[in-house]
This record gives sequence, C-alpha cells and structure tokens, in this order.
Amino acid sequence: MNKNTVIITFEKQYATNFTQLNYEWLVKYFTIEPHDSEMLEDPQNYIIDKGGEIFFAKINNTVVGTVALLKITDSYFELAKMAVTENYKGYKIGNELMKFIIAYAHEKGIKTLMLESNRKLKPALHLYKKYGFREILPDPNSPYARADIKMELQL
Repeated sequence: MNKNTVIITFEKQYATNFTQLNYEWLVKYFTIEPHDSEMLEDPQNYIIDKGGEIFFAKINNTVVGTVALLKITDSYFELAKMAVTENYKGYKIGNELMKFIIAYAHEKGIKTLMLESNRKLKPALHLYKKYGFREILPDPNSPYARADIKMELQL
C-alpha cells in the first residue's frame, strides 16, 4: 500500500465524497441512470442499512477513491461504485481498494464477489481480471443499461 494512503469505512460526513467520486466517472463515460441516483444520493439507506459497506481511500486527508459492497445474501456481495478521482489516476488507488475489499470479504466470510461493468472501461476490467474476477453470463435484468459484462470472484 502507498505509505500515504489510508482506507477508512463509511461515515455520514463522507456521503458527499461517495456521490461526487461516482458522478465524476459516470458523467465522463456514460449517463447517470435512476439506480445510480438512488444509491448515490442516499448511500446510508441503499447500501449501509441493507448490510453493505462503503470504503474510502484517503491521501493526506483528501478522499481520492471509493468502493462499495452491496449485500445480496450473507455470502454473495456485489462490488460496486468503485471510483478514483482523475487527479489521482496512476497512483494505484484502485489496486489498493481492490486488495482491501478482497481481504475484507475474506474476513467477513463472503464467498463470492460479483460486479457489473462495461467493456469500454478497459483499465477497470484489467484490474478486475488481475485480482481473479472471471466473466460470467450477464444479467438480463440488470438495473444498469450500460452493464454489458458481469464478473465474479470466488473467495
């Protein structure tokens, strides 16, 4: 881990960071879909209160990245809303968040991590594959129009 990077768990004071980090990449590559807005505008209700978790990467007290785990069942979680601000691309923040989230999942007894993404997000897909995620059949009922790839990691 970068010696200046600290990973912290969600607190209400960071809800705005979660929203802004995700809107930044969504606006750049896609459009903001209704399901995005629901989660990003009320992460406490849509993620935390349902048994999920949100983590943030901070460098020198600045929030530079985030990732969420959405509970589907006790042993099956969705890795979602992973984002790193443009000014910190290349600092390996995504790698640090991924290592952290996988260790956290192991610690909590989670058996499978799932994610949905889009094939044009090549750096993200490379990161997921690097950490062992494998492509599976896409979900025809995905709440995201942009989702054209689904991946899982068996822990």
